[in-house]
Amino acid sequence: MLHRIQRSPVVAAHLLLLAVVLVWGTTFTVVKTALADTSPLLFNLLRMVLAFLVLAAVNWKSLRNISGRELFYATTAGIFLGLGYQFQTTGLALTTPSKSAFITGLVVVIVPLLCLIPGVKPSGLPSTRWTGLIGAVIAFSGLILLTTPPGSGASLFKGIGLGEALTLACAVAFAAHLLTLGHAARFTSARTLGTVQIGVAALLMLLTLPIGRRPFFHATPRLFLALAVTSVLATAAAFTIQSWAQQHLSPTHTALIFTLEPVFAWLTSLLFLGEHLGPRALSGAALIIGAILVTELWPAAPSHGLHPGSEAL
Repeated sequence: MLHRIQRSPVVAAHLLLLAVVLVWGTTFTVVKTALADTSPLLFNLLRMVLAFLVLAAVNWKSLRNISGRELFYATTAGIFLGLGYQFQTTGLALTTPSKSAFITGLVVVIVPLLCLIPGVKPSGLPSTRWTGLIGAVIAFSGLILLTTPPGSGASLFKGIGLGEALTLACAVAFAAHLLTLGHAARFTSARTLGTVQIGVAALLMLLTLPIGRRPFFHATPRLFLALAVTSVLATAAAFTIQSWAQQHLSPTHTALIFTLEPVFAWLTSLLFLGEHLGPRALSGAALIIGAILVTELWPAAPSHGLHPGSEAL
């Protein structure tokens, strides 16, 4: 009986983290449909403001004594987080949900590559291993297959349109965000960092709103559903659940669960939008998943901080 009680948090952590990944995966399709009713940057601003209000209401006590160092790291993390979302949602308007999800998943491969730059790697994070470089090669091959049509020949980048390019930029921004969190972990509390970075991201989205196309907003049930899901479930609640669950799970188990995110995104897009990936694109998607597994699990390595899934739509 005692053994069962001791194991119950582990079981709960697996189930809750799986539920979070399912929510993150489905949001690609939810947001894709909602972008017919509002402009991408305005949608981002609204969902981030709502998420900040929820987090601030829960964590306001931890914000009263924020230090200058905490504010610096939270601000830096919020800038990268905001840029990642701006690139991701704008790119999603120009590509398919499954392609957006698989390309966003490349952040797991990009993190160890950025760690090769002097001064970028947080202390305590292991040096980039040869598996990270192999994963990058596999991921690049998968990206080409996922985005280029059959018969492209030597024109490897022919199928990589603006939507895919923006999504790749979002993966780089999210990787920088994760590395910033790695540096901040020793100096900031999770509540303070989580709340302030969301607020900074919302401010950045407000400042960059004029860059996109002219904002528009048509009040529809699917738009309000998308805002509720992305702000409350996929951001505020997901951050909280993930922080708790990863205290009870090994990095290996966590990485395996997170590889399901683009799979859930593809299945949701298939069921609700009828998006079909051909054999070539499916091969590319499989290579990207393989690259993530190679980078994270062979050999098993410590997690890179908050997983990129926390920045999924």
